[in-house]
Formats: sequence, structure tokens, C-alpha cells
Amino acid sequence: MDSTHRTSPDTTSVPIPLPVDRPAPLDLPAELERLRTELPVAPLVFPDGPPGWLVTRYQDVRAALADPRLGARRPHLNAHVRASLVTATEMAALRPSDLLTSDPPDHTRLRRLVAGQFTARRMNRLTPRIQAIVDQHLDALATGPRPADLVTTVALPVPSLVISELLGVPFTDHDRYQRLTTELLSLDRTREQLLTSKAEMKDYLLGLINAKRTRPTDDLISGLLHAQANDPTVVTDDEIAALVQLVLIAGHETTANAAAIAVLLLLRPPRLWDTVRQRPELVDAVIEETLRYATANQFGLLRIAREPLTIAGQPIATGDRVVLHLPAANRDPDQFPNPDHFDPHRRSTAKHLSFGHGPHHCLGDQLARLELRLLLTTMLHRFPTLRLASDPDQVPTHRHRVVHGLAHLPVDFTL
Repeated sequence: MDSTHRTSPDTTSVPIPLPVDRPAPLDLPAELERLRTELPVAPLVFPDGPPGWLVTRYQDVRAALADPRLGARRPHLNAHVRASLVTATEMAALRPSDLLTSDPPDHTRLRRLVAGQFTARRMNRLTPRIQAIVDQHLDALATGPRPADLVTTVALPVPSLVISELLGVPFTDHDRYQRLTTELLSLDRTREQLLTSKAEMKDYLLGLINAKRTRPTDDLISGLLHAQANDPTVVTDDEIAALVQLVLIAGHETTANAAAIAVLLLLRPPRLWDTVRQRPELVDAVIEETLRYATANQFGLLRIAREPLTIAGQPIATGDRVVLHLPAANRDPDQFPNPDHFDPHRRSTAKHLSFGHGPHHCLGDQLARLELRLLLTTMLHRFPTLRLASDPDQVPTHRHRVVHGLAHLPVDFTL
């Protein structure tokens, strides 16, 4: 039963900082396992302001993701990782609410506007074009210098080009928006640097919106502008810019990281690459297990309690900040036996929370799966001898970014 007021604090539980140090690139911080077992709703130190709560158990995280009493509307996405560098007023001016930072009815309105771009029919129409993009970049990999960096030659440009075409963002601008993506996801920026990057991204996207208004095409930006033209109250230019920024960043960054990590997991000992080549029907299972095992959102999702509630017996007061730790939930042994083992044969993998759950479930999940399926299937066929060109335990990762992924993945092969 929910509690309507805060109970006395547990004096044995002292708030702790968010565990972030990984013993190896694809391992989770060891402290998360202890917390999940001993204190599944733990008092959490925030870099600014009062402490909040860290939720690490699968069933609790899943239920919380669907609980309307936990709101997504907050001025700072990552206040549990670093002190807020931008005021709430500045954030509202630079980036109004989007699908990540809104609650109904705004979230319902915005999601309905974007959902039409991610239907099964739309994915079917995109398939031949995505396959052509995959083939083009694998041709470049086959003829380029070796060893090659799979991240920069294939894993990053393929989803970047796909999401550019879906949105209507010129791929010729990819160096610019990838730079801005890196800057916005980085956790070691100064206040001045962050404000500059946010302002540049907004100005860039508003410029695209104005250009599309006079020269619309078959893309998401044009679709949003068409809806606006029919009803000017349905969405503002600033909201379109915020939506496009979210889809642009999430649409290429997370898929690129998943693609590179999937290849790393298949190539490292015991080299599952050969197994999956012989059994291509396992590709979908590889994708789901990769998403579970190497959750992209490495620090969890921040929610704000809109009213009192209880999570796993712990009273949460109105206004409390609650971090739902997706990677810890995806490694919960009660849901995924032997969770630290990468196993494409795992039957429960599809229940992972990497795309969220409930009303904020990721709209682009099927697009990401389609891109990963086409990329991995084609690579397995074309590069049977693909191998790592460095120690798998020494592959560099993004240590100071919100999204977990590989900075580089050196590979080699014989043709």
C-alpha cells in the first residue's frame, strides 16, 4: 500500500553516489549487484540538491516505468550523474519538452505526432534503402585499409545515414550533428561549452525547419510541419526542433553502439561469430541479448514522484527524484539467469528494458532492430573471417558519456 507521508529514514542506509566505475568495458559496477540484492531501493546522493532513490531490481524498475505517479518532466536529464550546469529557465528556452521530458497530455500529443513515422509499413518501405546503405558501407570496409575501425567505417555512418533520411536532415551535415551529439551527451563539459552546444543545435534545427517549410519532402520534419499547418496549436517550431533533436541523437547513437558491441561480443572468445554464421536464425536473438547485456543508457532514467508512492516497500515522497537503473535491471538474475553471461540462446532476453516500458517505450525500437538485423546478417555473410585486431578487454569505451558504447573497434579479415 502506498504511503502518504515520509517515514523515518533507515539509519543503516547512508545515501551513496551513483556507482559508475566498470571493472571491464562490458561489466557493470560491482556495487550495483550488491544493492540489487541488499537494498533494491537505495538512498542516492545527487551532485546537486537533496538525495533521491536508486532502483535496481528488474520487477521494480519495470513497474516504475509504467507508473504514472513517476513523472518524466524534469529540467535536467542527468542530474543524478553530474551537477546541473544549466538553469531550468535556460533549459526550457533551449529545449522545451519532448518525448523524454514530458507527461500527459503533452507527451500523448507529441508521441501521436511522431508515431506515424515508425509504423511497420514505414519500416517495410525503408528496408531496401537501409540494405543499400549497409551494402555501400560494407563495400568500403572490404576495399579500405586494414585493420579497420568498425565504429567509424560502418557502425556509426549506417544508422546516421538512415536517421538522416527519415528525418530529412542532410547527411552532408553529419560531421556537424555528430559533433554536437558527442558534446551534448558528454558529462565533462563546462557550463559555457554546454550552453554553446545546445544553442548551436537548436539554431541548426530551426534553420532546417524553416527550409522544409518552403521545400517539404517525404520525411519526419515535413510531416510535423504539415500537421502544424493544419492546426497551428498542435506543435510549435521549438517543439519540432526538440523532437528532431531527440530522434536524431537516439536514432543514430544508440544503434551505432549496439551494432559495434554486438560484433565485439560475437568475435571475442569463444567466437560466436562462426556459430551464428551457421545458424543465421539466431541473429534476432543476438540483437536482443546485446541490447540486454550492454544497455545503452548506462546511468539509468531519472523520474520525479508526482505524488506519494511505495517502491519495494520504500516510501517515496512527492518531489523525490528516482533513478530507474536499466542496466542493473537487465542483469537481474531473478529475471535473467546467469545474467553476466552473453547467451544468444537465452529464452527470456526479449523481456529486457533497454527500450523502456510503458508510455515512454521507445518509438524507434523496430527501426533499430531492422538496422541491426540487416547489418549483422550481411556482415556475417560477407566477412566470414572477420576477427578482432586488439585485445577485447582493452577496447576503448565512452567513459564520460550518457550512452554506453565503443569509441573504436579495430577489426581485420581476409577476403
